[in-house]
Amino acid sequence: MNASALQPRPWRLTPALGLLAASGWSALAATALDPGSPLRALVTGLFLLGCPGAAVVRAAWPGAGGRSFGPLGAVVLSVTLSSALSAVTAVGLYLAGAFTPGRLIVLLAGLTTVLALLRRRGGPVLAVPRLPSGARQRRHLAEFAGAALLALTAACSGSPMAEQPTVAPKGAVSRPPNATADATASTDPVDQPAVPGPWHPVLHDAFSGPTLDPSTWTTCFDWNDGGCTNQGNHEDEWYQPGQVQVGQGGLTLTATRQPTPGSDGIVHPWTSGMVSTGRDSWNGTPRRTFTYGYFAAAIKVPADAEGLFPAFWLIPAESRSAPPELDIAEFINTNQHVDMNLHWQTADGGDGHVGQTTSAADFSTTYHVFAMDWEPDSVTWYVDGVQRFQVTKPSMIPHVAMELVLDLAVGFQEAPPAGVDSAQLHVAWVSVWQH
Repeated sequence: MNASALQPRPWRLTPALGLLAASGWSALAATALDPGSPLRALVTGLFLLGCPGAAVVRAAWPGAGGRSFGPLGAVVLSVTLSSALSAVTAVGLYLAGAFTPGRLIVLLAGLTTVLALLRRRGGPVLAVPRLPSGARQRRHLAEFAGAALLALTAACSGSPMAEQPTVAPKGAVSRPPNATADATASTDPVDQPAVPGPWHPVLHDAFSGPTLDPSTWTTCFDWNDGGCTNQGNHEDEWYQPGQVQVGQGGLTLTATRQPTPGSDGIVHPWTSGMVSTGRDSWNGTPRRTFTYGYFAAAIKVPADAEGLFPAFWLIPAESRSAPPELDIAEFINTNQHVDMNLHWQTADGGDGHVGQTTSAADFSTTYHVFAMDWEPDSVTWYVDGVQRFQVTKPSMIPHVAMELVLDLAVGFQEAPPAGVDSAQLHVAWVSVWQH
C-alpha cells in the first residue's frame, strides 16, 4: 500500500481521552507543591501507577484488549504496564546519570499524551460466548493473571508481546491481470474472482427472492439464547430477525434506535440486523461452512457512519469464537475507509492481529465489491478488484472451517450522535468460489 492510502478512521477527543492525555502534565504540575502535600502524592501516584499503562492498552490493544477483558482486566493490565514503564524509565535515567523525579514524569507524560491521542486502527475480535458465571469468572481471572504476567515480562525484557507479522510489501499496490486502477462496482454479480485460477462457485445469492433463503442464511449468531444476541463487543444493538429485509434485488440490514430487551437482562438502546451461514442454536448444524476460497460481496455502507460498525467477515464454525478471525471488510465509525484484518492465535495462546486500512472512495454513495482470497499459504484482500493487502506468514493463516457473517453493529467505540435514529447496510449480492 502507498502510505497516502493508509488513512486513519475518523476520531474525536472525548473527555476521557482529554483527561488521560493531560494526566501526566497534571502530575508534573503537582511536583511544585510542598513535598509533604497529600495532593502531590495522590496526583503523581495515580499517574505513575495507572495512566501510562492505560494509554498503552488503548493504543496497542484493539477492542479493549482484543479479547474482552472487562473493567477489572483493563485495570490490572494498566497498573502492571504502568509499573513496568515507570521502573524501566527510572532505571534508564539512573544509568544515564540523569534521574530526577521531574524528568521521569516528563518522559512518561509525553508518552501518555502521544498514545492517548493516537488514532487507533484495526477492528475488534469476536468475544467468546457467555459462559456460566462461575466458569466465566475463573476464565477471566486466568486471563487477567496471564495478561499481567505477559505484559510485565515483555516490558522488563524488551521482547514483543505477540509474534510480529510478516505481510506483503507496502509499496505500489499490486493488481491481478484483469483488474484496473479505477475499477468500480455495480449491483451486477461478477462471474469470476479477481484472480485467475480453476474456480467453481459454491455459493451465490443475489437476494432476488421474496424472502431470505433459509437453507443458506440465519439471522442470529450461533450462541443465541432465548432470542438473538449481539457480538459481545460492548455494543448497543440487539439483533432481531425483523431488521433483515430482502427485496428489490438486494439484502438490507437496518439498525433502529429502539429500546430492545435482550435475553442478557439488558435493555439495549438499538436493534439491528445480521445474517450468517451458521446455526439456529448452539448445538445445531451450520448451514454452510468454508475452508479456503474467494469471498466477495457488493456492499453500500450507511451514509451516517458515526457510531456504526458494518462488517463482512468469517468466524470459526467449531469454536464459535476468535481467534482465528478473517475480516474481509470493516467500517468502524466511517464510510471513507475500510479495514481488512486477520486475527490468529499466537504461540502463547494470545490474540495476534494484523490489518490494513485503505481509502479508495466514499463507500456510502454506491456499491463496491469487497473480496478476500483465502488460500492455504496466503490471505489476500481486494477492493473493486484491486489488491490492497496480503498476509503470507504460515503461522498466521487459518486452516479451520468458518461461517460467513454480514452484520450492522452499533455503538462500538462510540455511540451514534443525537438525531441519527436509523441506518441501513445494503448488500446487492454475495458469492463464494473455491478451487
